[in-house]
Amino acid sequence: MEVKIGIQNAPRELVVDVTASHDEITQKVEAALKGGALSLTDTKGRMVLVPGEKIAYVEVGNATVGAVGFR
Repeated sequence: MEVKIGIQNAPRELVVDVTASHDEITQKVEAALKGGALSLTDTKGRMVLVPGEKIAYVEVGNATVGAVGFR
């Protein structure tokens, strides 16, 4: 699952590929927005921490595979 996190006053968004379910990610984001940090572990085992008060938006969805050629 792909998670895009917009951070206030940052020019680029953070993209993390995680194995967690949509519900798990939603719960973590809601907890971070109430106070604390959003902690996600990507598919390679690296941990990402984002302060909850700096989160501008979060998009959760399936990773898209780029198409090559004509359709």
